[in-house]
Amino acid sequence: MASSALLLPDFDRSPAPALDHALLHDAAILGLLQSARDHLGLEAAWIARYVEDDLREITHIASEIDLPLAAGSRQDRADSWCWHALHGRLPALIADLADDPLAARLAIAAALPAGCCLTVPLHLSDGTVWGSMTSMGCQADPSLNQRDLNIFTSFAQMAATRIESVLEEGIELAAARARVEAMLDGHAVTMFQQPIHALAGGRAVGVECLARFPDLTKRGPQAWFDDAQRTGLGMALELTAVRCGLEAVGQVPDGIYAAINASPATILSGDLRRELENCEARDLVIEIVGHQAVEDMAALIREVDRLRPFARIAIDDIGTGFHGLRHLADLQPDILKMDMLLTRDVDTDPARRAIAAAMVQFAGDIGAKLVAQGIETAAERQTMHDLGVDYGQGYLFARPLPVVAAQQHLMGVRMDDEE
Repeated sequence: MASSALLLPDFDRSPAPALDHALLHDAAILGLLQSARDHLGLEAAWIARYVEDDLREITHIASEIDLPLAAGSRQDRADSWCWHALHGRLPALIADLADDPLAARLAIAAALPAGCCLTVPLHLSDGTVWGSMTSMGCQADPSLNQRDLNIFTSFAQMAATRIESVLEEGIELAAARARVEAMLDGHAVTMFQQPIHALAGGRAVGVECLARFPDLTKRGPQAWFDDAQRTGLGMALELTAVRCGLEAVGQVPDGIYAAINASPATILSGDLRRELENCEARDLVIEIVGHQAVEDMAALIREVDRLRPFARIAIDDIGTGFHGLRHLADLQPDILKMDMLLTRDVDTDPARRAIAAAMVQFAGDIGAKLVAQGIETAAERQTMHDLGVDYGQGYLFARPLPVVAAQQHLMGVRMDDEE
């Protein structure tokens, strides 16, 4: 009869199920619980939190014996040692449960092979009692003393600190997910375009389409994509940016290409190809971005080949990205974009000039155009031009511009220092 008080797992009744997975699988909390049990030399320990309907719910267990408890099982608070200890009706340390009539008659005592126990509350920083940490031995243990309780309490305090940290991370994660979800219909996404110019002659040859989000002065685009990635919405937000970019390329003048950014993961999904199949945009370039390692390069190469009927292929951040030289050759890009870190001070840094010269040679050997990103000074532009770099992108030419302003720039600007 006593064990019937232990309820089956029921996460649907928890107020924030999105927080549960991170909490229940946190290695630091489990490690603290195991260490506390090991110190006491007792058979089992667990953490429980207080939930709605006057219940408590087991969240973590460290046990060397089989117990009729599992993460997610629930019990009336009033049938647990921890609840009565919290209210002063039981001591925090009971060396022999048989000597305490209240402790011995609770449903938990009848359900477990318990001879002794220690139980302390878990307080959050604001004083809230979140739950409890309990350790149980199968036999009475008169050697348990105040020093053991003090150490167990220290472990419980560390566990409470970690629990609060996980909960705060979960709340922030939920807020980040909500922010990203509000962007997925594309209505709050604004597209900018940054011009790309030929270093020989200065004519505009292309634009890179860049997504911008609300609160631009407080949170840059990368922060939005980082939020999307850690909430499992990275590909969804990226595809939203792709759709918005494709809608804006109609404003790009004839003879000028429009580059749309896509990560290897999005390309591998096939979703990008399906977007392009339904798009009538011309003179497109798919710019492969990102620094994550690609686990299946052969699959990426196959999917990139399927994109070629719709767009040329560019690879971003050459010199710092996910790709090695062999992979660059295998992907057969039409355009290579040199990372801006290699552009910076190239006019005064011999090492950067040497790397840029090697990239010029490599691009020429594979028949690709080379873009130097991040050009900000006339000296950097001239050095890259002298080395044989084809195109330049950076603040010297133009910052990322709203679509209409970019269109005006592309139709009217010519560099003063023609070759």
